[in-house]
Amino acid sequence: MTDGGIAHCYRHPNREAGVRCTRCDRPICPDCMRPASVGFHCPDDVALGRKTQRQSRNAVGAVLRDSPPYVTVTLLLLNVAAYLGTALPSKHGLNHPEYTQLFQDWQLQPYAVFHADQYYRLLTAAFLHANLLHIALNMISLGFVGPYLEREIGWWRYLLVYVLSALGGSAAVYAFGSEFVPVVGASGALFGLLGACLALVRRLNLDLQWLVGIIVVNFVFTFSVVGISRLGHIGGFVTGVLAGIAIGGWPTWRRRLPDRVQLAGLGALLVLVVLVVVARTATGNL
Repeated sequence: MTDGGIAHCYRHPNREAGVRCTRCDRPICPDCMRPASVGFHCPDDVALGRKTQRQSRNAVGAVLRDSPPYVTVTLLLLNVAAYLGTALPSKHGLNHPEYTQLFQDWQLQPYAVFHADQYYRLLTAAFLHANLLHIALNMISLGFVGPYLEREIGWWRYLLVYVLSALGGSAAVYAFGSEFVPVVGASGALFGLLGACLALVRRLNLDLQWLVGIIVVNFVFTFSVVGISRLGHIGGFVTGVLAGIAIGGWPTWRRRLPDRVQLAGLGALLVLVVLVVVARTATGNL
């Protein structure tokens, strides 16, 4: 609008406007000026452009955005909450959550899964930890790898890789482990994240030498320390590699897989994990 030849902002009629939107030619005040490649745009045209403009995606189809790692933070909080929920009621202190009923009900006990059909333990065990050092090491690892991978592959792919890897590790323990040895921990899921990084190393332009070094160190630790679930780590890692292939395709492929193909691949991986569990139960020998 104008007043005696002086233009006023279309959004703030009481403010003079010395600039016009290069898209709609409406006068805008300094508060409404949005920098553009040529001149300035008004807020309405900027909002319209965001709705109609296709969002940039990376090599695996994740939308390029700089947002907090909400899924990683949520997983961290869930793990910590589960630890506090089992450790605080323990009569033996915070370092001995295994003496609480919730811990006993949620840990992966192959015998209980087989004879009581308590298949939920395959997932709940991934949120339990044996002591303070156990959860501290796992949460540091999650905080180190998680935010980067979540940003690079997108939140839903990242969450599916984490959950599938946790289930894959538990399935390996159930299928091939001792029936009376309980297993807990997020390590299977964390090894799965490393496995996915290995499968996606070219897609994400990762440093292969650095990544392989991290993986080797973790497996050396796995096979050299008593009490660590080797099957859980191996199962989680293999599941993570397969999940990474489902997302990015074979490393030599150049074309990006559509989201629906990625979901189908991850769904097929879930079916494979379920079949491993079903096959173990069907043997009837546990």
